[in-house]
Amino acid sequence: MRDSTSSSLPQAVISRSALAAAASEAVSRGGRIADLRRDAWGHGLVGVAHAVAAAGGEAMLVDSAAEAEALALEGIAAVTSGSADIDPALLYGLPDADGTVRTRPVMRLVGRVLSTKPLKAGDAVSYGYTHRAIADTTAALITGGYAQGIVRALGNAAHVEIRGTMRPIVGRVAMDVCVVDVESADGAATGDEVTYFGGSGAAGPNLARWISVTGLSAGELIAVAGAHAARRWEA
Repeated sequence: MRDSTSSSLPQAVISRSALAAAASEAVSRGGRIADLRRDAWGHGLVGVAHAVAAAGGEAMLVDSAAEAEALALEGIAAVTSGSADIDPALLYGLPDADGTVRTRPVMRLVGRVLSTKPLKAGDAVSYGYTHRAIADTTAALITGGYAQGIVRALGNAAHVEIRGTMRPIVGRVAMDVCVVDVESADGAATGDEVTYFGGSGAAGPNLARWISVTGLSAGELIAVAGAHAARRWEA
């Protein structure tokens, strides 16, 4: 059954298989300590720690003594000082400086279509009217705004994936929602899943575009988005 929830929270979907493969690859490339600060960069501390330990990682760098104690109860060594030497780009499936993704993205950030609306040529979108339709089209209102890590700069500058097709974010990103041009009435429907970045589809490497547009690092972007999303796990 399609989930047509009206919640404003996007979801950070963590792939167990991608995490296991990425952790194995990252550990095999050398290093002993993985950076799991900021709740494992928004991916979930305990789940990532178990994957790294299973892959042969020796210790986890965490933010607090309480987190280190929690991992100790799981039989996993952790430290709160020093530096990590396991490549986080490999561990989390993040793009390198040149945009290359060497392991499958572990997190897939998704929203939902709340509603769709036809637009006439010249109709304006969102606050400040920074975008006007150049032809008759259809707009979709999507869960996820700047309060959830969809950075304001992405308005009129980035795309999302809906029904396997990349569609542009148009107008200003609002606090809890943004608007996407889906071109036609059959381009999206209420309840459709929308992928901001990650996964195995067209939006898989999309985080590289976010880096280019915002000037923020992959770690900053993914940690904030993961922290403000409703997390769930998939195979």
